[in-house]
Amino acid sequence: MKHDPTELMALFDGLFADTFHTRLVLGADEPLYLPADTGCPYHRIMFARGYFSSALHEISHWCIAGAERRLKEDYGYWYIPDGRDASQQHAFEQVEVAPQALESLLCAACDHPFNVSVDNLDGDAEIDRYAFEAKVRARAERYLNEGLAPRPRALCDALTALYQQQTPLDQAIEHGRAALFSIQS
Repeated sequence: MKHDPTELMALFDGLFADTFHTRLVLGADEPLYLPADTGCPYHRIMFARGYFSSALHEISHWCIAGAERRLKEDYGYWYIPDGRDASQQHAFEQVEVAPQALESLLCAACDHPFNVSVDNLDGDAEIDRYAFEAKVRARAERYLNEGLAPRPRALCDALTALYQQQTPLDQAIEHGRAALFSIQS
């Protein structure tokens, strides 16, 4: 099945627009999370350039962020762009293990390729991509062993229904919503 960002946006919005007042929105060059404000009544996960992978990555950050973090622009986290030194790259990798692990599970649910991102092509830091990949894989296994939180679990269920079982979009959304509400009960 083709991985259409528009379809992913509809699935995400169907699960979370009314339950968490959050929508997945096509963004420009850089991803950004914006909480609701006086100009917009809902929170927005903006993913870069219509890339399906970017959407899954940004969704994974949202799934991990707690309620207080979801009230802050970009969840209140720092971000130093490409060109980081060794210390900055180490800090980046530490905070990226969990979201990239969750992203790998979202990719698996919708049968989409996953690649870790060290996101530092212009930096002078020596990067051990394999060590970082091993940490991401270990965290993903931990998520599977311990169980996912309600939002990512519901999303994985809906993505699996849509992409692996070829369930129609509206039914995949209902499948995810049923999981979300049964988990929260």
